[in-house]
Amino acid sequence: MRHDEIIEILEKHARWLQGKPDGVCANLTLANLEGIDLVGRDLRSARLNGAKLSRARLTDANLADAELFSADMRRVEGVRLNLSRCNLRGARLRSIDLTEADLHGADLRIGALISPRSVPRAATDSATALLRFRPGEAPRSESTPFGASSNASSGAETIQRRPTDLNGAILRRAVLTEADLTDSSLCNADLSGAFLINANLTNTRLNGANLSGATVIGAVFCNAEMVGARLVACDLSQANLNGAQFSRPLDTLGSELQRTIYDHERWIESFGQKGKRGDLDGADLRRVDLRGVNLSAASLRGSCLQQATLSGSRLIMSDLSGAILDHGNLIEADLSGANLAFASLLGADLTRVRLGPAEIKDANGILTGRSWAANLLGADLRQALLYDTYLRSANLSDANLETADIDGADFAGAVLARARFPDFSR
Repeated sequence: MRHDEIIEILEKHARWLQGKPDGVCANLTLANLEGIDLVGRDLRSARLNGAKLSRARLTDANLADAELFSADMRRVEGVRLNLSRCNLRGARLRSIDLTEADLHGADLRIGALISPRSVPRAATDSATALLRFRPGEAPRSESTPFGASSNASSGAETIQRRPTDLNGAILRRAVLTEADLTDSSLCNADLSGAFLINANLTNTRLNGANLSGATVIGAVFCNAEMVGARLVACDLSQANLNGAQFSRPLDTLGSELQRTIYDHERWIESFGQKGKRGDLDGADLRRVDLRGVNLSAASLRGSCLQQATLSGSRLIMSDLSGAILDHGNLIEADLSGANLAFASLLGADLTRVRLGPAEIKDANGILTGRSWAANLLGADLRQALLYDTYLRSANLSDANLETADIDGADFAGAVLARARFPDFSR
């Protein structure tokens, strides 16, 4: 769509809001609006389902009651943006800035657009095939996008639903009162001072999120993952925490495990002169908060790090072969040269993780000019988030990335023999 066409649609929408007869409600479904400047625009009730709005400027804009089903809004500037009562199911809101934004009553549950291959062949209009049901008309169903069946008849394919992605989003002092965030992902999101009164956060991933000073009266956190969440001055006494999973701080581990980690960090800092290399093979480190810990060159073969928080940690040339890191939070961790052969990383967040080659140093910490590539042979990376992940020269032979998000991942020089990737033709 050309720029002049977009401007005309926006002008007609403005006249529609004013009640003028020549006005038309904006329909920018599937439009490419990347980087567009919509500062202060009144786009109430606009249709932006599946639209590409990444890096758009939406500060002080009004999108109340808009349809943004499965829209791409990554890294949007949305300070004080009005998204009240919006349909944001399945939207990509990673790293969006929604400081002081209004999301009162917004629907942020799981969802996905219906691809043309997922509808009966009789559907000839591509827009109709993609959007057969308007969100406002369809019944709210947990298992179906736009109210459509997740397994359509007449030879249609199964639709892959996608949780709303708010990982790393800035939601400081945002209003999320009565918002439905069921099944959404808010790992490492900044919700400090946010208003979550009567919000539904059932099954939500809040690992590493900052909820300091947030108001959560009446909020439902049933079965939410809150490993590593910061909760300073956040009164949870009037929230529903049934089944919520919190961190296991390091000081709650057995004395032997604590001593092993302590000695290993001393070994690293002293270039092997003090302490000793950590042997954590088979260790139970589920839901443990290991942010910033240095476990480089440690042996963690077959260890269980399910839902562990490892964001910002250093695991350079560590041995994690056969380890279980399902739903782990590894954002910005350094795993250069690490061995993850046959490791399970199902649903793990590897955003901006370094999995490139490690520079080898001698006993005095001096670079030798040699390097050691990361090994992900046979690793299970289904549903993993590999957003801007550095995988140069890594061995991904036989790895399974079929349902992974690999947007921005750097595979230059990687060994990809028999690796399975997402089918982008769907």
